Amino acid sequence: MSSKYVAVIDQGTTSTRCILFSKNGRPIASNQMEHEQIFPNPGWVEHDAMEIWSRTQDVIRGVMSKAQITSENISAIGITNQRETTILWDKFTGKPIYNAIVWQCTRTQNFCEEWQKKPGWTQNDKGEGKVKNITGLLINPYFSGTKIRWILDNVPGAREKAEAGKLLFGNIDSWLIWNLTGGVNGGVHVTDVSNASRTLLMSIKNLEWDQEMLNELKIPRSILPEIKPSSYIYGYTTDAGPFGGKIPIAGDLGDQQAALFGQACLSEGEAKNTYGTGCFMLMNIGDKPIQSKNGLLTTAFYSREKNKCYYALEGSIAIAGAAVQWLRDNLKIIDAAPDTEYFASKVKDSGGIYFVPAFSGLFAPFWDMTARGSILGMTRYTRKEHLIRATLESICYQTRDVIEAMEKDSGKKLTALKVDGGAVINNLLMQLQANILGSEVIRPVVNEITALGVAYIAGLAVGFWKDEGDIRANWAIDKIFKCESTEQDREKNYNGWKKAVEKCKNWTN
Repeated sequence: MSSKYVAVIDQGTTSTRCILFSKNGRPIASNQMEHEQIFPNPGWVEHDAMEIWSRTQDVIRGVMSKAQITSENISAIGITNQRETTILWDKFTGKPIYNAIVWQCTRTQNFCEEWQKKPGWTQNDKGEGKVKNITGLLINPYFSGTKIRWILDNVPGAREKAEAGKLLFGNIDSWLIWNLTGGVNGGVHVTDVSNASRTLLMSIKNLEWDQEMLNELKIPRSILPEIKPSSYIYGYTTDAGPFGGKIPIAGDLGDQQAALFGQACLSEGEAKNTYGTGCFMLMNIGDKPIQSKNGLLTTAFYSREKNKCYYALEGSIAIAGAAVQWLRDNLKIIDAAPDTEYFASKVKDSGGIYFVPAFSGLFAPFWDMTARGSILGMTRYTRKEHLIRATLESICYQTRDVIEAMEKDSGKKLTALKVDGGAVINNLLMQLQANILGSEVIRPVVNEITALGVAYIAGLAVGFWKDEGDIRANWAIDKIFKCESTEQDREKNYNGWKKAVEKCKNWTN
């Protein structure tokens, strides 16, 4: 092929992909590989960072072979990633000193509970407090800061190495950029504002590492990457690397911010929901970091120039597609995720049961670290089809929880929801979502919106796309799902969900 493309590395919670995008925003080739999920203790989730780097190289080589291209056909590279997942590695050997601690991991729950009790840091029931004022986030095991602290405190020699300037920290984006640009032989140690805003360490207003947060968590500033705009040439791949030549790495966005950009939600008030391992709804709130009063997070959306940023309100749901994985891998009642649509369609409803998949506690808008997963309302009538349908409904109910909080913060009623992510190919799930919300659900033509979003960000940095008008012009609708439920049934079922959520709260206390 003689055409030019933007290559995207989409490093997710369960797999790594490399996708090539053409000028019209369509994927022309892709390659994907899963990696191991490691569960050393209840509530602990880890990944092997070296395996992720190996898989990344494999999918790059695979997609270039599939498309029959060389590095000369690639104008720029964008990286989008699972956020908050934390790696510390030796800058001289390139080896991680511990497994990557995944965003879902709850090992720092006790630390967070003690931190919340400290005077001056305490949050009220609306999540307000010093941490939220500085970072836009909440005290919670979800974010990178407490994971870094755990590694420094629990891995032998880690703190000494960090204070001696021998360690580097990064979320997955920093890890991949460092390796792609040479690693121990001059690798670039950077991140962008969207990923930095998920660490508990960045000032949401100043877009810089905050010394007060670093002091509280006892994290040396020297281990942190330099914060750059999201659309920016960070460095170049090496001739010896998997791309086989020098290509500018010009885009970096956390996966959920990338999806918001890919959905062309570029005007204030536009929102999307991504259905992946977790579920994440974001709303563009413009260039001012407005604080939520209803359990949402304020996060950096994207930046195209230093010291300037667009922001989003975010509702994060820990377990969405991961609940389907649980049905497949732990209970073994389905063989593959697409089976859920077949089995769930065999029953007219969930038979009166509710499944609250609080495996990692409840995220937005409840933020209850002590909640645990529950299945309620079972009788002898209950069959596996009911549980499978209740699993799909749980994703939709959690989305409604977040939307109701977002409507309160924004003062605007949702009339339609743009959706993306691997699960949106499930037509029954999307119809259930429309029924539970009472509004339209809009699925775009290109489902790989997360990867497309960072492709746009990287392409804008090198002139592959002219401006944001090109991005709006590329967006197109595949299907609109219209609500088919009555308001009476919708509210009755949602009230049952809210009752089930209350039952699983405060479980581990």
